[in-house]
Amino acid sequence: MAPSHVLRCCQRGLAWIPVIFIALVVCWSYYAYVVELCIYTIRSTGEKIIYLVVFHLSFIMFVWSYWKTIFTRPANPSKEFCLPKAEKEQYEKEERPEAQQEILKRVASSLPLYTRTGAGAIRYCDRCQVIKPDRCHHCSACDMCVLKMDHHCPWVNNCVGFSNYKFFILFLAYSLIYCLFIAATVLQYFIKFWTLCRRKSAENCPKSDLPDSHAKFHVLFLFFVAAMFCISILSLFTYHLWLVGKNRSTIEAFRAPVFRNGPDKNGFSLGFTKNIAQVFGDQKKYWLLPVFTSQGDGLTFPTRLVASDPEQPTVVLHPDTQSKSAEDGSIQQSSPLSESQNRLLDNHLHTNEDQGNALKSDESETITISMERLMEAEKAWFLGCSSAFRSQGDCGGETQPSNEMP
Repeated sequence: MAPSHVLRCCQRGLAWIPVIFIALVVCWSYYAYVVELCIYTIRSTGEKIIYLVVFHLSFIMFVWSYWKTIFTRPANPSKEFCLPKAEKEQYEKEERPEAQQEILKRVASSLPLYTRTGAGAIRYCDRCQVIKPDRCHHCSACDMCVLKMDHHCPWVNNCVGFSNYKFFILFLAYSLIYCLFIAATVLQYFIKFWTLCRRKSAENCPKSDLPDSHAKFHVLFLFFVAAMFCISILSLFTYHLWLVGKNRSTIEAFRAPVFRNGPDKNGFSLGFTKNIAQVFGDQKKYWLLPVFTSQGDGLTFPTRLVASDPEQPTVVLHPDTQSKSAEDGSIQQSSPLSESQNRLLDNHLHTNEDQGNALKSDESETITISMERLMEAEKAWFLGCSSAFRSQGDCGGETQPSNEMP
């Protein structure tokens, strides 16, 4: 026990090395830009002020979002997803997988679960001893089940999931802005240092404009580092924006979630606008701030396959029905869905109701028109028979007109 515990502590300590490396690079970039570039190199006061103001704004937002991504604890499944004591003991005693699955199905029947394993079984974590909610996965590095797990990022030494995915997206965005701003403002001085000031014998070398000191080395390396990080962050940021628009995690992008009806990579997609709202929230004024505004509780997620799920009843209540049930004191809850599910699916529900009403009105109009045409045809037939009876004394060869329709 002691050696494994020591090994675990060593692993946790070594996991902070990438974070410390990033922190050192950021601290050096702050010194190189503020002190070596703005104070010692740039001569224009107005240029200094503009550069310093924009730099500090991007620096503060970058550090704030990075801090929140690192130190926000990943969300875990709640106690309702744990096996009760009796079922847990029975599950541990059973050796047959079929019997274990029956126990899990019994417990999961009251839980809002729509995804399964590739073989169609209930997703259960033997390590954490919990039934995995939808989009939940076990992280071996954190040694816990993480709600809506995206991936484990070594550069933040944390799991990126439901609780900090918005912070991670903002961290990528502000770090990209930070690097772009540094690279763009340093470029002109980088070119001067690189092409002119290294030639001391050149006639046009602006010796009076740029100091011949160690500042040029900081400026040169600052541009290289900013450009290198900018290229790498840009690809990662673009990829995660695409994932947000599709409402997928990195795990789901590589392996589609399996529902009872089979795998579907777009099973959780509700449309671009609602997909963005699930991560950033309803209030757009908080989208650019690293504060938690994501919708839902991380345990349940709206899915466009709820209506076609044969085993999971739809529990989204119409507001009128819900108020009447509240007055009668007889509200019955089946599977517990979150408010975000009801809110996100409410528009879809009203759309279906409007389509149903339109279909009903079309059917009633069609029936009315058909009855009117039938009555007109019958009236015309009787009039024809009456005129023929007057002229010939019979109707179609018979003494009385028939009441049967042709």
